[in-house]
Amino acid sequence: MSLPNISREYRSQGDGHQNLKLHSASLSKPKATEVTIKIHAVSLQYRDLLVSKGIYPQQKTDIIPCSDGAGEIVAVGQDVKGWKVGDRVCPNFAVDHIHGDVTEEIKGTGLGGGIDGVLREYINVPVHSLVRIPEHLSYEQGSTLPCAALTAYNAFLGPVPLKAGDYVLVLGTGGVSTFGAQIALASGATVILTSSSDHKLQVAKKLGVQHVINYKKNDKWDEEVLKIDGRRGVDHVIEVGGPNTILKCINAVRYAGWIHIIGFVSGGDNGIPVVPVISKTIFFRGILIGSVKQFEDMNRLITAHKICPVIDKVFPFEEATEAYAYLDSQKHVGKVVIKLA
Repeated sequence: MSLPNISREYRSQGDGHQNLKLHSASLSKPKATEVTIKIHAVSLQYRDLLVSKGIYPQQKTDIIPCSDGAGEIVAVGQDVKGWKVGDRVCPNFAVDHIHGDVTEEIKGTGLGGGIDGVLREYINVPVHSLVRIPEHLSYEQGSTLPCAALTAYNAFLGPVPLKAGDYVLVLGTGGVSTFGAQIALASGATVILTSSSDHKLQVAKKLGVQHVINYKKNDKWDEEVLKIDGRRGVDHVIEVGGPNTILKCINAVRYAGWIHIIGFVSGGDNGIPVVPVISKTIFFRGILIGSVKQFEDMNRLITAHKICPVIDKVFPFEEATEAYAYLDSQKHVGKVVIKLA
């Protein structure tokens, strides 16, 4: 197919998601080791709200937002091998994170943060950033994988992978948390999940989550976790709350257990208390998404277990600001997606 000369794209000046502007821009051909992707779907996460407010660390000015997109290759550079027009793909969150640990240079290649992102009709990306979408997933489902799914996978199947029979604690029902529950269940773990909404907890139970706790109704939810696991403590925690929930997670995790720090949606300004961390020999691990290699490994798990991402609502491309507002309302379970084609 012939490429258009013009592509529509959203840009943010860091003055709020309500001020996102849709522009038309010229579309260049891919370089020798790049491909052009026609974006079919984009999923949103909490990071995108921070970028829209201009408060994400080291973000680009006048930025095309969003990191998570899925689409089809419509053009390939002259030196590209192993990929062809029509392949269904996602670019990795950080396009230069191929394998191994994150570096400052790799971090700077994060789509929709350090460099322009995917909230546009077409994008050129380096071929080394590409990962195939599992065949059983739609473009909308595939768009949820690069950040939320890979973050959860990196947490639970990182340096010390969870194993069948482990207990895991997942806070909330957002994208990372929902994927965390699905990945843990597929790995044979017992999942304990918290939320302030009985409706969201019922959605989690339909996914197979064995134990749910409404933390609004039970402010000693950490003690409830210990009752469930026989007061041993959970093996892994996906911690998305931040300072306001970290103390309870420390109480709920086992000796030498893992707390994977993903976010800080509940706010607060307390630090990590040193004494209980030392006395319980707890491992804290900050998670910054994952590599292309981990993405490929994760997709094998997703394919083997036919895991389907939880999508709450899909918005058309022209209603991107409404999609942001819905994400900001925190009414969703799982992911909020913008459909382009």
